[in-house]
Amino acid sequence: MKFWFSLAALLTLFSQNVSAQNIPSYSAEKLMARTAQSDTTFVINFWASWCGPCVKELPQFDELEQYFKGKKVKVLLVSLDFSETYPDKLEKYVEKKKISPEVVWFNETNADKFIPKIDNRWTGSLPATMIINHKKRQKDFLGRPITATEIKALVAKGK
Repeated sequence: MKFWFSLAALLTLFSQNVSAQNIPSYSAEKLMARTAQSDTTFVINFWASWCGPCVKELPQFDELEQYFKGKKVKVLLVSLDFSETYPDKLEKYVEKKKISPEVVWFNETNADKFIPKIDNRWTGSLPATMIINHKKRQKDFLGRPITATEIKALVAKGK
């Protein structure tokens, strides 16, 4: 009996760790470098777990992750959560909400320095979404909540 209990506990622990995301820390430079030399279109959403409109639109990005599966489109969620939530609380939040797109944590706090590196159209408001493909010369930035339908249209425009 003890063996079966231990095995069940181990399997439960293993299955939880498999689904949990390891969330890396990103700077503005690292984020933009990731998109620079790629023919992939990136849908980058800036959000935070404390931002109501951000949390409300997260399911849109889960939908997009499935919609673009197998295509050269990458959905990336950039968390602007506070440093005291990184990484433990943020990873638990992502797991609890079953967020499927890749999540990274943005480690910069001085908006006057990081916004120009990302997009001058950004006022700093959340949520914000950027669709970028350097090879296709596409860069759209929306500093407001957005729907999956709008994002699909913007990605199609850049093709």
